[in-house]
Formats: sequence, C-alpha cells, structure tokens
Amino acid sequence: MSAVVVLILRILIALALYAFAAYAFFLLWKTIRKPADARSGSGIPAMTLQPAEDSGLEAQRFDSEEVLVGREKNCQLCLADEAISARHAILSYHNKQWWVEDLGSTNGTFLNKLPVTTPTVLVKDDTLTFGKFSLVVGFE
Repeated sequence: MSAVVVLILRILIALALYAFAAYAFFLLWKTIRKPADARSGSGIPAMTLQPAEDSGLEAQRFDSEEVLVGREKNCQLCLADEAISARHAILSYHNKQWWVEDLGSTNGTFLNKLPVTTPTVLVKDDTLTFGKFSLVVGFE
C-alpha cells in the first residue's frame, strides 16, 4: 500500500514541477515581449503622396503595410491612365522603411526620374512617377 502512495506522490510532484516550469517560461516570455510591443505601437508611419503638379489627383494618406498601385479598382492607389498597368507597383513597409517595387509594369515606375528595377527604399520628398502622374512622398 505504501508503494502506491509513494508512486502517486512522485507523479504529483513531477506534475507540479512541470506546471511551475511552464508558468515560469510564460512569465519570462511575457516580460520579454512587453517592451517590444510598447516600442512598436502600430509600427507603421503613415505615408502621404502629394501630386507634384496639378494633375487632378488629391493628396493620399496610407497607413497600411502595403499599397498596391495600378489601374484596377481593387488597388489602394487607383490611377486612371492607359500608361499604367492593372497592377503597376507596390509600396510596402518592412524593415522599418517604406519601399517601392515595380511589378513588371509595361511602362515602368520611376523614382526621382530613374527607373525602379529592384525594390528601393523611399525617403521624404522623393518623387514617384507612374504614367503621367508624379507624386511626392512624405511621412507622418
């Protein structure tokens, strides 16, 4: 009878140790994540695109991780111009920077009058050109 009691006690102690270890790891993980979550906030600075000239476009403000530029209606920045592809370019936020990438458009995407051939970092006051539209980049 005493052997059964000792076995049950050993099992209960082992379960208690595993529960304690799991709780300790949970608290440690929570403590480590808290400062990172506080630093990041939403993590994405808003990007504004102002028309460089009087093109009939309004200033646009974006605070999502990706902005699809093109002629399709489901693009976040929909530009009505035959020189713009249906899915022309993408503006994305990663590595704490906004980037522009041409999506193989027919007439190309231009950054400060130079063609965008690889994903490129955007900085304040850069000029993006899609077809006949030129937009000046800003950040909030």
